[in-house]
Amino acid sequence: MGEVQLSFWVLFHVFVLAMLALDLGVFHRQSHIVSIKEALSWSAVWVALALIFNVWIYNEFGKQAGIEFFTGYLVEKSLSVDNIFVFTMIFAAMQIPRIHQHRVLFWGVLTALVLRAIMIIAGVKLIQTFHWTIYLFGALLIVTAIKMLKDSETKELDLEKSLPLRILRKFIPVTTKLDGEKFLTKGDNGKWVATPLMAALILVEASDIVFAVDSIPAILAISKEPFIVYTSNVFAILGLRSLYFVLADLANRFAHLKFGLSAVLLFVGTKMCLVDFIKIPPFVSLAIIATLLGLSIITSLIKSSHQDKTQP
Repeated sequence: MGEVQLSFWVLFHVFVLAMLALDLGVFHRQSHIVSIKEALSWSAVWVALALIFNVWIYNEFGKQAGIEFFTGYLVEKSLSVDNIFVFTMIFAAMQIPRIHQHRVLFWGVLTALVLRAIMIIAGVKLIQTFHWTIYLFGALLIVTAIKMLKDSETKELDLEKSLPLRILRKFIPVTTKLDGEKFLTKGDNGKWVATPLMAALILVEASDIVFAVDSIPAILAISKEPFIVYTSNVFAILGLRSLYFVLADLANRFAHLKFGLSAVLLFVGTKMCLVDFIKIPPFVSLAIIATLLGLSIITSLIKSSHQDKTQP
């Protein structure tokens, strides 16, 4: 690709900030329950914007860059579905009403963009400076893939053992009472306390950091170009909120998705470990990843459809 012009970075961030301002300042100025229709519409918008940007990448930087962007976007989007299941458990455990969930996710996504940028820059720099770290990233993905298969059963969220909440409580008390859409409020003694919305936001941020440890090395296995890695990550994250409201009630219909995701992580991890010995063309990687994810989704839907028919 060569050196990406500074103007491209600036314009991309201007676009992202403008879309976020439009989202929160216009379409979600007043808290409301996000309907399936609204969530589907916004999901379609974010996917369309990502594809349009993908076409621009293809025209500006060439075929390989275009394929790398799309593959990275597909991997990050798929891994984010697993993140959605965790968000569902967090909101259920914290008893966050659906009307306030969008606000928590908005600020969670905004902070995630900053954290992902830092982690991507650090990851790219590590690989460029110390080539051998690519083997560590590959091994990490392989271990994660195996762990995902072993932990295929969804576990209940234990708030009392949650490290992020224990850390939060060291700085400020956490109340169980909501105060509208406020993250901080004054308690009965007049002192500031964190509301359940703040606690949920901290947990959402913590879960995103954990998932980033898996997803960023996965995308670095696809492309080493910071602009490709970062923009594909950002587009996937920006569409995460809308995707949550589409899939939150349908989580049980994707029983086989974890197997597909673990297979993808196993593939890209192996690819990273063998990068100096075997060169896999970008379009072959895309085909393999799309096939693995597609099969897991199709078999999941077939299974859920069969269960619906057999239930009285």
